[in-house]
Amino acid sequence: MTGHHSAPSRGVFAFWKGMQLWKQIFIALVAGLVIGVLLNQTGNADIAKSIKPLGDLFIRGIKMLIVPLIFVSLVTGVASLQNLATMGRLSLKTVALYLATTAVAISIGLGLAVVFEPGVGVDLGSAKAVTAKEAPSLIDILLGVVPTNPVEALATGNVLQIIVFAILFGLSITLAGDAAKPVRAFFESAAEVVYKLTSVVISFAPYGVFALMVWVAGTYGMDVLAPLAKVIAMVYLGCFVHAMVVYGGMIRLLARLNPVRYFQGSIEPVMVAFTSTSSSGTLPVTMMAAERNLGVPRSVSSFVLPLGATINMDGTALYQGVCAVFIAQAYGVDLSSGQFMTIVLTATLASIGTAGVPGAGLIMLSLVLASVGLPLEGIAIIAGIDRVLDMARTALNVAGDCAVSVTVARSEGQLDQDVYDTAHVLRADDLGTSATGEHAGPVTETARAVS
Repeated sequence: MTGHHSAPSRGVFAFWKGMQLWKQIFIALVAGLVIGVLLNQTGNADIAKSIKPLGDLFIRGIKMLIVPLIFVSLVTGVASLQNLATMGRLSLKTVALYLATTAVAISIGLGLAVVFEPGVGVDLGSAKAVTAKEAPSLIDILLGVVPTNPVEALATGNVLQIIVFAILFGLSITLAGDAAKPVRAFFESAAEVVYKLTSVVISFAPYGVFALMVWVAGTYGMDVLAPLAKVIAMVYLGCFVHAMVVYGGMIRLLARLNPVRYFQGSIEPVMVAFTSTSSSGTLPVTMMAAERNLGVPRSVSSFVLPLGATINMDGTALYQGVCAVFIAQAYGVDLSSGQFMTIVLTATLASIGTAGVPGAGLIMLSLVLASVGLPLEGIAIIAGIDRVLDMARTALNVAGDCAVSVTVARSEGQLDQDVYDTAHVLRADDLGTSATGEHAGPVTETARAVS
């Protein structure tokens, strides 16, 4: 009798484990949304809150990986480059693409807000003069990224400082030559161990996403969305347009690749970012997906993606544009063309200056508002829906990280075309067995058969 009952359950379990990871995450996300809304509508929001610790546990797990993953993968990646010229090219291409897409993103946000006028009809009184603040100066930014104590940077999770130290450490391994072979071997082994641990944690993503989605939908429901629905719609529409036009165009025109495969290959980290609202927290998933779904080699992903998680804030910049114009319209302030340019410049520079700071979105928004004399009290209006907006902008940030990593890898001639052209290879049941960064043959063949 027991065998009759256990056979179907084993079949369901095997079907679930064999399902592609993005499908698992998507099912969990939708199920969490539906259950959360039902709990909210029936007055059982406390139940949604009680489920949240499961999501928090998953977030803590991926946050646990951030520092060791960035450090060991970046050290091994830089050490494998063999020469400074390659490192210089990678740095220049990566930073240029991140800053350019950020400037375009805030321009899209400004354009949508000017056209659709989300703040018209929202009367917040007259604006009071505000002393303009400046974005962090270039000198302050440069001094701030060099750690005076690397151990402190690792302990506090200062990602930019960790990146700088890891790059210098990796370059030193290359410059030391044969004498550094044992150190190189140690970090290569350490990277494999960290990648294995990463795969174990990522396999729990569907359950963490489900719990977080139940909590968000159960806590906020639909009521909080109604008063500022136009702002939410503008941010979400802007993120969609930016992803399709800018990232899709980058993949098609610069990398000369099929953008559909890019969107498919980046779907896991995008969905995790959407629910976790943390670009840095999503980094382990982003690195795994970029390497195994999109064919980006570790030598490129280990540099481009950690840097992107800290300075690439396309979604946040787009959100600044929408919110700045919304607040100006709500206070009856007409922005000049010069003020629009100031907003673009301030948000682009602030995306670097506020990197790695908790609540960076609101910090950037305060800089943007003050730079053109808008009242900082306007932030309080946005704060009520900030979590809903944060989900979209973080998802766009991570999508941008994936797009830039593919484009840079392609420009360096290091992209694995076969892996990129293969339909999804990242599966839940593969994560526990082949997460060493190698593209397992059986997995690829299965994916080809499915496609």
